Amino acid sequence: MNMLNVSVNKDEETILRLCDLYERRGYMKYKMSKFEEYDFYMENKSFLQSKNILTFSDPSGKLMALKPDITLSIIKNIKDSEKEPEKVYYKENVYRVVKGGQEFREIMQMGLECIGDIDLYTMGEVICLAVRSLQTVSEQFILDVSHVGVTAALLDAAGLQDVARKKMTSSIGAKNSDEIRILCRQYEVDKALTESIVGLSGIYGSFKSAIEKAESYCVNDTMREAMRELKEVYRVLESMDCAENVNLDFSIVNDMDYYSGVIFQGFIKGIPVEVLYGGRYDNLLHRMDKKGQAIGFAVYLGQLEQYETEEKEFDVDVLIRYDEDDDPVKIAETADAALKLGRSVRVQKSSESSLRAKQYISVKDGSENLG
Repeated sequence: MNMLNVSVNKDEETILRLCDLYERRGYMKYKMSKFEEYDFYMENKSFLQSKNILTFSDPSGKLMALKPDITLSIIKNIKDSEKEPEKVYYKENVYRVVKGGQEFREIMQMGLECIGDIDLYTMGEVICLAVRSLQTVSEQFILDVSHVGVTAALLDAAGLQDVARKKMTSSIGAKNSDEIRILCRQYEVDKALTESIVGLSGIYGSFKSAIEKAESYCVNDTMREAMRELKEVYRVLESMDCAENVNLDFSIVNDMDYYSGVIFQGFIKGIPVEVLYGGRYDNLLHRMDKKGQAIGFAVYLGQLEQYETEEKEFDVDVLIRYDEDDDPVKIAETADAALKLGRSVRVQKSSESSLRAKQYISVKDGSENLG
């Protein structure tokens, strides 16, 4: 009998497995308040996924906000330490408007942060945990990896700043080669650099097959150093047996004022948007007057709920129906017999039901008819 399947649903089981995964690597659970001062989020609003924030006034009249983000709160409240890195994981609710939505939602989010001296091994460890997190949800997954340093150095070489840089970053993220060429002509980027930007943004594929082509677009030592770091991290992933489903994708771009190195996003089959996002965010750490470096990721459990809904073929294993004159003890015994077989069970009097069950039985049929 599989007691785990009887006692918890798929979402709860996923959470338990993720907690175990992180704790086995020495990450400690981090608990925080549900809210912060509103001004804190306004000072860092460009880092937030959604600019819509739920607010309220506390008894003293101070404007507070329900957390729209976890990482910002961890950085704010964690202590600087030069002795050893802070390795924490969290399971918290955030309050935000989801992409394409019009209403606030309470969203369960899990993730981890490593803050301190971040070396090649540490980056490999965190990215490996991102891979393992995706595997916990589904064997059919992809982790796409990029490096902010590559794109930033290329745009620096092209002389693109401020508005021009934002426009180009947006076009790179959309893999819109036509728009990239138009912008390059508009801002008088030379032909060789234009081809490097177009070529790099179009790269996508398994890490081993794509890295050599990506290196051919390097135009300066900063880009080459970032590529070297990517290859070294990939070697660590190979040693941890976490490299098989890792792809290279230089169209992954985010706020370069905050992210400073390797960035990555994860997908699972059946969901068209990322369910995991993370990377190095040294710049954000320093902006908040903290020492050291940082890397981490978040798993968006709200997206996993959608996955569960789409993948679930049946609502329950056994639907047991009973009549008004059936003995309640007989009803209980029939249900108990199904539970002992490891089945999920729904018992109801109504003969009609919209529930999808693997098996429908009546109490009069008896437990001997359980398949």
